[in-house]
Amino acid sequence: MSASDVRGRGFSSRAALSVMEGWIDAAILPLPPLAVPLAAIAATLAEGPVLAEPVTAPGDWPPADRAARDGVAVASSDTLGAGSSNPVPLPGAVTVAAGEPMPPGTDAILPVECIQADGPFVEALGSAAPGDGVERRGEGLRAGTVLLKAGHPLRPQDLGLFAALGIDVLCVGARPRVRVVLAGGPRSGPETLGAMLTALVTRDGGVVELVGPLPADRAALAAAYAAPGADLLISAGRTGVGEDDVAPLALADAGTLALHGVALRPGDSAALGTAGGVPAVLLPGEPMACLTAYELLAGRALRRLAGRDPVLPHPAVPAVTVRKLVSEIGCTELYRVRRTADGLVEPVASPHRPGLAGAVLADGFVLIPAESEGVPAGATVTLRCFDGTSL
Repeated sequence: MSASDVRGRGFSSRAALSVMEGWIDAAILPLPPLAVPLAAIAATLAEGPVLAEPVTAPGDWPPADRAARDGVAVASSDTLGAGSSNPVPLPGAVTVAAGEPMPPGTDAILPVECIQADGPFVEALGSAAPGDGVERRGEGLRAGTVLLKAGHPLRPQDLGLFAALGIDVLCVGARPRVRVVLAGGPRSGPETLGAMLTALVTRDGGVVELVGPLPADRAALAAAYAAPGADLLISAGRTGVGEDDVAPLALADAGTLALHGVALRPGDSAALGTAGGVPAVLLPGEPMACLTAYELLAGRALRRLAGRDPVLPHPAVPAVTVRKLVSEIGCTELYRVRRTADGLVEPVASPHRPGLAGAVLADGFVLIPAESEGVPAGATVTLRCFDGTSL
C-alpha cells in the first residue's frame, strides 16, 4: 500500500474543513467570462447566469424629461388660478402618454381628470406646479452608476432595465463542464447519486457529463478521471477504507491526490486533487455524505469556476434550538433540522444517520463548528434553508 492508501487501516488524520476550503480557493480561479447577447441570456435565464463584470448605466435614465403619467403637458404658469369653477384655456397644451418626452415649453402634466375639452379648445380645471407628473432626466439613474456588481445572479427585471438602457451584450460567468463519475456503483443505486449530483451541478452553473457507474477498478477510474473535455471532475463513491475503495488511488494515478479525509460528518472520506490538469473532488458514495461533501467542497469548487460567490447558496437565518445538538470537538457536523409550529428548530436526523430521508423532511441544516461540543437547547443558531427561501 502507498502512503496515501487508507484501505484496511483507516485515516491517521483528517484535514480541517477550513484547510480543504483553503485548498479549493487557492487552486481554482474563475474560467474566462463570456460575452453573450441579451436575448440569448433571456432564453437561458432558468440556468442561472451571473454577471462576470459590473454593469454601469451608459447614460442618464430617463435620457430626457418625460411624462410620468397620461395627461396634458402644460406650462405650469398657464394653469394659475384654474379650478372647476374657473376653467383656464390652455392654447399650448399637448396630450401625452406616460413615458413620452416633454414637449418644448412645458414643465408639468395635468391628469385627464383636471382638463375639459370644448371643441378644439382644452381648458384646465386645476392648477399644476412645476414638475408635477414629470420624471426628470437622470431621476432614475445617472450615467456611470453601478447597476449590478460582478457575481450577481441575473433576474428578469435586470434584463428589462438593460434592454431599456440599450445594453445588448453582457459579460457573464462561464458554465463549467463537469464530469460526474459514479465510481463502483453506489450501494443505493447509481440513479440516486446521478440524479442528485446532476441537479446540484446544474444549480451551481455547471454542464454535466455523467459517466458510469464504473466498476471499482483503479485503472478504469483513472482513465475516466484523466479523460479530456472537463473543467472539473466530481467522482462519487469508493473513497473510504474498504478493499474496493480505490477512487483516491485512481485519482493519484490520473494526476494528484492532494488531501484525503476531512473532519466533517457526514462526508469524512472526501478528497481533493487534480486529474488531467483540472481540479477534482472525490465524494463518498453514501448519499447523505455525498450531499454534505458536495455542498461544502465540490459546490464551492464549481461556484468558483463559474465566477459565482463560493459560499453556500442557502439563505442563512437565525433560529433557536428546541433541544441540544450534540457534537464532537474536532469535527464539523451537519444537522438536518426542521422548524416546529412555534418557529423553533429541531433535528430530523443526527450527522451519524445515513440516507436522504432526513434531508427531504428537513427545512434546512445547521453546521456545528469543529471547535464546539454542540449547542444547548434554547441557543441561537444559523439555519441554512434548503429551499432557497428564508421561510
